[in-house]
This record gives sequence, structure tokens and C-alpha cells, in this order.
Amino acid sequence: MKKVLSLFIACLMVVGVFSVATAEAPKSLKIAVVCSAAGRNDNGYNQSAVEGAEAVAAELGAECNVVQPENGVPAALETLAEDGYNLIFNLEYDFDALIKGVGGAQPIAAQYPDTWFVVFNANPNVNDAGETIHKNVISVLFDVHEGSYLAGYLSVLVNENATALFGEGYQFTPPEQARALGFIGGTDSSGIKVFSYGFIEGANKAAAELGVTYDYYAKYDAGFGDPALGSTVAGTYYDNGANVVYGVAGSVGDGITAKAKEVGKLAIQVDANKDDQQPGYVLTSVLKNTNVPVTVLARAYADGSIATLGNLQTYNLASGATGITDLSEIGKAVVDTAKWEEIKAKVAAIAADIAGGAIKVVNAQVGETFDPAACPNIVIK
Repeated sequence: MKKVLSLFIACLMVVGVFSVATAEAPKSLKIAVVCSAAGRNDNGYNQSAVEGAEAVAAELGAECNVVQPENGVPAALETLAEDGYNLIFNLEYDFDALIKGVGGAQPIAAQYPDTWFVVFNANPNVNDAGETIHKNVISVLFDVHEGSYLAGYLSVLVNENATALFGEGYQFTPPEQARALGFIGGTDSSGIKVFSYGFIEGANKAAAELGVTYDYYAKYDAGFGDPALGSTVAGTYYDNGANVVYGVAGSVGDGITAKAKEVGKLAIQVDANKDDQQPGYVLTSVLKNTNVPVTVLARAYADGSIATLGNLQTYNLASGATGITDLSEIGKAVVDTAKWEEIKAKVAAIAADIAGGAIKVVNAQVGETFDPAACPNIVIK
């Protein structure tokens, strides 16, 4: 009887230990980042997400895998999900296989319902009625249209006062000779045009206040990996009288900034703060800090709250994930500090109006339509 009782107690102890261990052991977090074509070391969009993922993985004791897909995004997503990665960030603008399925295959999100997929720069996870399709897909949008508006407003004010603001080393086209701005985007998509439309609206605001008109040159298919192309196209725009060219095209932007320095004009960069890339020749950077949502969502997965978040996450100026830089780098090249402070104050006032809702900027990412007729002081070439 004693032997039976001892065996019974031993069994209870084993069951008790097993139960406690099961209750306390969280499901291991495995984070993956699928990079876009620009690559993990693009000094911006991808790199910011990668650095954020690696940092939060170290913080949470999670595994982190960074993938530059060689066989396409769908194959990368399927392989990672199959390998047990439970939080996958897809930075490429490629959603059909994940959301809809292609070639008769079931959507990847449906095949792996316990895996969380995060996509950027669009909200493809809704049907025609606006209802969420897959509960395990989160779309991340940045209010880059607002940051771009500030950049456009700033560009016109700087252009009108360029010769007073800056000293030697610049070759600005005088406003009385030509007024123009340039934009170079990576793809003809809403994720790129959202930057351009905001930029146009901001430039139109400043131009209308001053009673002037600007030509606007744009290219939307420059890709993301050819700095030489960026230099060539930007050179054309500078030759046409533009003093500022805005690039939203990964490393193509590096060619734009190099050309800006070469010809003594200005460029605008994107994603990370790249103002010191060509010091004195990068006016500002429109920020899209992808590390912010990567960190927020990884922590939400770790504490079990990710399922309570909405399937559409938007990051605005207040989040620190978007906006423009503090202009401190370009400020080092300014000689007329009084005029510079006046311009910065005007930009800050516009930012406050946007945040307060007095100024509404078109957001192409969510399907809003841009009407060129609403910007009569900008002539789109």
C-alpha cells in the first residue's frame, strides 16, 4: 500500500511540474524580415526595419532572420512560415500570393493561420466591402503624405530665397529665370505616388501664398537599385531649372544627392535621416522609420496583445515614424540665419495645421484621389 501511495504521489509531482512548465513557457518568438529589392543595406527603408528587428529580437530573446528573396517573395514567405517563423515582416510591394493566392493556390495567410504577416505601404487585406480578409495579416501605413507636404512647402520657400540663404558652392537657377521641382520614384504605385502628391500639395500651398507658379517634373519607374540612373534623371531636372529634386527610390536617391552636390543644388532624401549623405546639399529627408512598427508589433506579439491590435496600423507625425528631419544639417550651410528661422517657423506652423486637421493632405495609400486641378500653382510636366 505504501509503494502504491508513493508511486501515486510521484505521478502527481510529475504532472504538477509538467503543468507549471507548460503554463510558464511562452511560445518562442521567431522574427523574419523579407527585404525589398533595394536590399538590407539600403541606408533607409530596409535597413531601418532590419536594425529594428535585430534590436527588438535581442531585447526579447527572440530569433531573427533577414531574407533577401532570390526566388520571389511568395516562396520566401512560405519557407519562413513553414520553418516556424511566427512574425514575418514583408517589405516588398508584393501581396497577391499572401492575400489572394495565385495560380489556384490557397492564400499563404490562410495556409499558415498561426503566423502573423505584416505588409507595408498598402492595405491589400480588405475585400470590396472594406472588410478584413485575413485576421493574421497586419497592414502598416505611414503618413508620408504629410511629411512630403512639409518637404514641398519647405522646398518652395527655400527656392525663392536660395541665393540669400546659401553662400559659395551653389549654382541655383534664379526664380525669375525658372521655377521647377523634380521627383523621382521607384515604381508607379500608390506607395510611391503618395509621396509625390503630398509634395505637390505642399509646394502648391507655398507657391499660392507667394503668387508664383512651378513646373513639376516626375518619373515613377526608376527602380530602387541604380544610383547612376538617379544621377542622370536628376541632372535633367536640374538642367530644366529645378533647384530641388526629391527621390523616393532606394539607392537611386544616392545618385540624386551626388548630382545635387556636383551641380551645386539640393536634393531631398527619404526613409531614414540621410541629411549628412552629401552635407549641405540634402535639404531634408522625409522619414519613414520602419523600425518603429517593427518594434511595436514584435513587443505586442511577445506580450500576447497583437491579436487585439487593428489589422490596419497607421503611423503619423506624432509617432516619430514619419515627418521631416530637424533641418540641423542643412542649417550649417545657411548664411542668412534670420531668413532661415523665419522659414522654419512657417514650416512648423504648417505641421501644426496638419496635425490639428486644418490642412488635409491626399493619401493615395488608402485610395484617395489626387486632383491636379486642386493645385493650380503647380504645372505637372
